[in-house]
Amino acid sequence: MRDGKKTKERISRTALDLFVAKGITETTIRDIAQAAGVAEGTLYRHYESKDDLAWELFAQNFMAFAKELEQLHVPRETLKDKLSAMILQFCHFYDKDPVLFNYLLLAQHAQLKKVTPEMPNPVVVVRDVIAQAMLRREIPVGDPDVLAAMVLGVVLQVATFKIYGRVAEPLTNLSDILIKTCFQVLNIE
Repeated sequence: MRDGKKTKERISRTALDLFVAKGITETTIRDIAQAAGVAEGTLYRHYESKDDLAWELFAQNFMAFAKELEQLHVPRETLKDKLSAMILQFCHFYDKDPVLFNYLLLAQHAQLKKVTPEMPNPVVVVRDVIAQAMLRREIPVGDPDVLAAMVLGVVLQVATFKIYGRVAEPLTNLSDILIKTCFQVLNIE
């Protein structure tokens, strides 16, 4: 008897690898099926279309990462502790699965239009942590969206340089400097 779950996982991982290597638009169903070692019909038993597959890969992993960030920051009291834990998690995520991180980073432009307000969202988690810190007067009042963009920019731009081979060491090794820089962006002493 065949294991449909394992087949779906193999299709998903293969698609993820191809989407990152070639791009979603340039990757065909045939490419995915051949690389996964399945018939095209098998792929369609698990996904309605390539777009459905791309969305599911994005949405499931995007929401899962948001939930991880939420669980990390909730038990912590200060913005410094919350932000440190979240930035370290971004670094661990990249180092553990750079292909998935790359996919979420690069696919977001096409997929974010489909994200609904009730879906867990890593950007919103960071934004809300910053907004709550403003209410607690830990940092000066400002636009939490702009500040979240700046904090995420510090982390994600370094990840982008890593993707393109301009940064050699693991992101986890850079977490201290990333955290310190984000503290400076937010005027945290």
